[in-house]
Amino acid sequence: MRYDKTRQILELARALAGSAEGLTLDEMCEVSGLERRTVERMRDTIRDVFPQMEEIPDHPKKRFRIPHGLDGFFQDPTTGELSDLGIAVAELRESGATARAESLASLGHKVRAAMRRGRRRITETDVEALLRAERIAVQAGPRPAEDPALLEILRKALLEMKMLRFVYKGGSKRRIAREIVPYGIIFGRMNYLIGAEAGTTKPKSWRLDRIEDLECLEKGAPPPDDFDLAKFANTPFGFFEGEPENVVLRILPDGMDEFKNYRFHSSQTVEPLPDGGALVRFRASGMLELAWHLFSWGDKIEIIEPTTLRDTLMDELKQTLAHHKSHAS
Repeated sequence: MRYDKTRQILELARALAGSAEGLTLDEMCEVSGLERRTVERMRDTIRDVFPQMEEIPDHPKKRFRIPHGLDGFFQDPTTGELSDLGIAVAELRESGATARAESLASLGHKVRAAMRRGRRRITETDVEALLRAERIAVQAGPRPAEDPALLEILRKALLEMKMLRFVYKGGSKRRIAREIVPYGIIFGRMNYLIGAEAGTTKPKSWRLDRIEDLECLEKGAPPPDDFDLAKFANTPFGFFEGEPENVVLRILPDGMDEFKNYRFHSSQTVEPLPDGGALVRFRASGMLELAWHLFSWGDKIEIIEPTTLRDTLMDELKQTLAHHKSHAS
């Protein structure tokens, strides 16, 4: 317990040193996950150790920060942090996200180079041992390819709010050059540029592996002020476009052990049922992808609504069954 308290104080000190504008007591509670009175005592302890800590008026509250950062002793990364970074790099490489994997690997080299020599030598030995003992399980599914040059152009356009021009290999207008206002990038099972065609504001998804002849134009193209990339990403179940629908699923008692650590959608609500099962409600589009996913739950789940989701799942099952029956020997 005593070591836990020391660790919590050091982590809070790091947060105060890493914030340019400083943290309020409420924000310090959020960062540490502790109650206000405990955080107030920790703040006072940190002030004793770091007398340079500043108190900044921000009516009606106050902000606290440690200017100019902490010295190297307090800032050295831990073995666990460096190991987790190595695992993240391996996971990205395994999933095909080579551009982001190399970016994180470069960050890891810079972090190690900034460490004190003796500490780095000791830590490296432990990190290598952990990385040998931990592996990423290979998951079946698509492996989105990442082109570093393409990502560099996309990020330049997003940062400078410039128009993009490219030829797209999909959609109804194949091989036609398009001008797009970029809104953001979503990484996942497939990687997508989110943007609107010039002259419109409705966001669309463009698969990065289908983009060719990409250019960043000098024409300014800021996204709408009210566009929220996180909200957009959480609307569909997958990435198929469509009108959002209210979804109600019943998890049967036999499926609850698996469901306890599962989430269908960021907006879901869960209602326990007397029989030990649960009702899950959320609103999303992409019923075809949801139907594909629900197949993996077998007889542990029931579709209450919409009926179109149930019909889609049944149609997909019939087509698959008919196809395999026709090829059975």
